[in-house]
This record gives sequence, structure tokens and C-alpha cells, in this order.
Amino acid sequence: MALQGPEELGEQVEEPEDLDDQDASSISPAEEITLPPGPGGDEEPAEGLLLPWDRFSAWLHCICVVGFDLELGQAVEVIYPHHSKLSEKEKMSICYLSFPDSNSGCLGDTQFCFRFRQGSNRKSSLGCFLDTTDRDAPPCLKREKGHYYGYVYFRQVRDKTLKRGYFQKSLVLISKLPYVTFFHSLLKIMAPEYFEKQEPCLEAACNDIDRWPTPHPGRILTLPIMGVVIKVRIPTSYDKPGTSQLVQSAQSDSLVSIVLPTIHEVDLFRCFYPVFFHIQMLWELVLLGEALVVMAPSPAESSDTVLALVSCISPLRYCSDFRPYFTIHDSEFKEYTTRTQAPPSVILGVTNPFFAKTLQHWPHIIRIGDMKQAGEMAKQMKVKKLKNLKTLDSKPGVYTAYKPYLNKDEEIIKQLQKGVQQKRPSEAQNAILRRYFLELTQSFIIPLERYVASLMPLQKSISPWKSPPQLRPFIQQDFMKTLEKAGPQLTSRLKGDWIGLYRHFLKSPNFDGWFRNRRKEMTQKLEALHLEALCEEDLEKRVQKHTEVETVDLVLKLKDKLSDSCRSLLQSQAEREQLPVRLGTLAKLRAHIEAVILSLPEDLQGILHKPSTP
Repeated sequence: MALQGPEELGEQVEEPEDLDDQDASSISPAEEITLPPGPGGDEEPAEGLLLPWDRFSAWLHCICVVGFDLELGQAVEVIYPHHSKLSEKEKMSICYLSFPDSNSGCLGDTQFCFRFRQGSNRKSSLGCFLDTTDRDAPPCLKREKGHYYGYVYFRQVRDKTLKRGYFQKSLVLISKLPYVTFFHSLLKIMAPEYFEKQEPCLEAACNDIDRWPTPHPGRILTLPIMGVVIKVRIPTSYDKPGTSQLVQSAQSDSLVSIVLPTIHEVDLFRCFYPVFFHIQMLWELVLLGEALVVMAPSPAESSDTVLALVSCISPLRYCSDFRPYFTIHDSEFKEYTTRTQAPPSVILGVTNPFFAKTLQHWPHIIRIGDMKQAGEMAKQMKVKKLKNLKTLDSKPGVYTAYKPYLNKDEEIIKQLQKGVQQKRPSEAQNAILRRYFLELTQSFIIPLERYVASLMPLQKSISPWKSPPQLRPFIQQDFMKTLEKAGPQLTSRLKGDWIGLYRHFLKSPNFDGWFRNRRKEMTQKLEALHLEALCEEDLEKRVQKHTEVETVDLVLKLKDKLSDSCRSLLQSQAEREQLPVRLGTLAKLRAHIEAVILSLPEDLQGILHKPSTP
């Protein structure tokens, strides 16, 4: 009987989504630039293999200029780089989402962001490279797989020379990266220059971006753009939650113009201020993936509030759809507003009064007015019944019939109110609120982490000559039993129906996404342990007991195993300090396989030496 070789276990790792094919013929290659010494200027060896426009594509898909034509309406006037590809459906989405609704009355300059579905898959040699750099990113900062973000700088000023009487135009950055703070800061540099100097400065900006190092988590990056130098640090999944890895200024930073302490965090206190008496209930609604709509007076307030909601359950990733700015022209308008089925698990940000009627059947509606200054005292508002919401002009508040599972935390409300009275800086208020949400989410998720860790088979059950053992299934009743002694009461002072909250959460998209990711990580861990067990075996001694046919069969299976393990390692969430160990294990197994091959006749050696491992 032939030896049974190791078989692969677990979910297939998703292929990284491809970006557009890059064509370097449209714009002349960028001149080389010398970055200041330090972590931001150091490149990894893989980056030396990048082609022209690969670096640009690691940050942005493209840059669009959207204008208003009296005959055509909103239209994409320019796309940079010129070789960038957008489908007609994607262009249509960008056109309508890049302008505020007419009722918003946004005069001057306005910044906001939107999110829309990617129309189709695009192939690129960058896919595997980007997946590798994405590996160490926190869950909330990983690249979008099926959506793009649009970061908008909209200008509307009076101009009597135009028939419409107004100059209206948007500069839009299209990206897969959720770096909202970074891209808004970038637009503040690029947009005023563009509105003054027009297209030549866009070409210069694209060339600048194509000289940037790739956005690799953990690195401090120095990014020159149009005569300004930005310094940022990309967070990693290994950063201690709740800490801000501030970029420290140094004497060598004399050329740095802007230092960004965060690339993605919005001001939670400012965003939640209109409804901050209900922040705990809103946290529950987001955690459970409930259908939420934010009705705001402008796209800026709409998008900021939606992003604040999504981030309030960090470090847990929000796994449902969310649209920071949503219009009646959106391609998903009918899908999301139909009354023939229950509202989907999605958070929408809207400004058009039409939605007050169209979405009146939604279970949870947040109505915000103009965001007050931090020094002004917010009035306590009761939760209102949905029937009271008739128009977008209704009073600010939360309209829902939802009854929270947990008792209200009066301490955080008093702490924030005291901060307002004492004129505590907005940054400090924001830090207090962010810490509160973080501790609340961690108290909720720790019991789940503890139970899921118990599903891992014991290491002694792993045999090198059998498939890695299966993870034990997640059984809801068993998990609930653990909460009595090891539940959130160990780390949270809040009382209430925690059991009911968990029961509801286990049916939500957020649990499904979280558990899929944890199961994939644990499966990869089992694969690594199985490899280590194989490496401890004396393969040469073992094959002496078997025929040449059986030995060849084993070698082929081991080579397949080695190849699969190399690919899996590139995409795994392995701890950084474990990577050298894993690579050492693979090298050791490769050496064992080579020793077995060399023990075979030369004709078989020639067959088995055909390359199959990366």
C-alpha cells in the first residue's frame, strides 16, 4: 500500500483582487527622487521589481475631475493617469457621488467621501504584491475587495461669466484604501493647486505619487507631493489597540511640511456630539449589523458620521456594506430602498429630503443637524418613535423602536459633559470616547476569542502522516455556558442582558466575518504545526521501508505540500516574529525532500527535480 501523504485542510485562501493592467506609455516616467534617510526612505527588496505606475496603483486607482455641463449634467472631464480604466457604470457612480445634492447649499470648498461597488475584476501583476503588503494591516485598514472609496474636494463659487452663475467642480481620488484622513489631507494640498493651474499639476502629482514607497504597514513614510512633504506611519495589526503610534519629528525632518498622527481616524466626539446621549445604543446597533440611515444636512457631515459609526466597534471589522454618502442616483438605490423585503444590513448616509419618505420604513434613523462646536452644550434628546419622522427637517435625534440590551452607562456621558463645561480640548474628548468604545468592544469580544481558542486541537493530536486535525465546531450553547464564569463582567462594569446581545450578534454579518477570519488563521496555524511535525521525522529512514513507487508518490505529495505552504505563508496572518521560524521550517522540509530524492536512482531524480516549488 502506498504511503498516505499529507492532505490540505481548510478554506481556500481568496485570490487577491486584481487591479488594472498598467501601461506606462501614457505619461513620461517619473524622475528619481532621493528621500530623506530613515524608515520612510528604505525600500524592501520586492519594491525594486515594481514597474512604472505600480507605486501609484498601490495608493490610488486613479484621479478624476468631475464638472457640471448644462447639457450633459455632471460628467467626468479628466482621468489621470490616462491609462486608468473605469467602466461606464463606475463613471456614472463617480459623477453623481462627487457633487452634493442641490439642497445642501455647499458654497465654497467642501470635502467628503463616498464608497461604491467595483464594476468588474481587473488583472494586474500587482495582485500578489499588494496582498503581501496588506497582510500586516489591521482588519479595518485592509484593501477593499469589491468596492472603491472616492475622496472628494468640491468647489462651488459664484461666477457671473458662466451661464449657470456658479463654478462647480470636484477633484476626486479613487482608491481601495480606507485612509480617509490621509487622502483628505492630500486633497487639501492638490485641489487648490489644481483649481489654479489646471491639468499640468495633476500630471505632476501623479508622477510624485508614483515615486512614493508602497503603503506597507509598520513603516514610517516620507511622501513628497507638489513641493510639500507628508510624513505618516501606516498602522499594523500588531500595534497595541487604543495607542496612537505618533510619528516623532526629528532634526532630519527639516524638509517635512506635514506630520499626520493618524491616516484613518475621524473625530468621534465631533461626529457623535449631536446624539452623544445615545452612543452606547448606536454601538449596539452597529455591532449587530442593523440597518441604519444617517440623515444629515451635507455630504461632509453624512460621510463623517457613517465612518464614525463603522469605526466605533474597532478593532472588530464592520463586515456589512456602508455608504458614507448615498444618492437617489446610486446603482443600489432600488435594492436598498425596496419595501418588498426587510432593509439590508447596511449603513447609509444621505442628505436628500426625498429619503425621509423613501426610507421611513427603516428600523433605525439618525437625524443630525449642523455639527455644533465642542464648546456648545448638547441637549439631551430622548429616543423618538419612527412615526414622528415625516421630513428631513424633523428635529435631530435617534428614531427607533430598538431597546438596548445593556444598561445605559451614565459615567461616560458625565465625563464628556464635564469636558464640555471645562472646555477640554476636542482631541482629549475624542481620545476619551475612542477609549470607551475600544474597551466596550474588547470586553465583548474577549469571551469569544477565549472560546474559539479552545476549539484548536491539541498539538499532540497532530500526526505527520495524517491530515491535520479539524477544528472543533463552534457550538452556541457551549459558548453561552462559558459566559457565566468568563464573560464580559470580568472586564466591564456594565450590567444588562449580555446573553441576549451575544445571541443576537451570533446571527449577524459581523460575527460571520470575524469567525471566518479566525477560522482561517487557526487553520493556517494547524498547517504550520503539521509542517513542523513533518520536519521532525527522519524521512530517509522511513522511505527505506518502502518501494521506489511509494517513495516517489510521497515525494510528489510533499513537494505539493511545500508549494501550498509557501503560498499560504505569503497570505497568512502569522505574527511577524514567527515568519523566520516558518521560513526555517519550509527550508528544513525542502532539505529533507532533496535528501530523499538524492537517495533514488538517477532517472527518478531527473523526474522529481522538475521545479514545482516557488
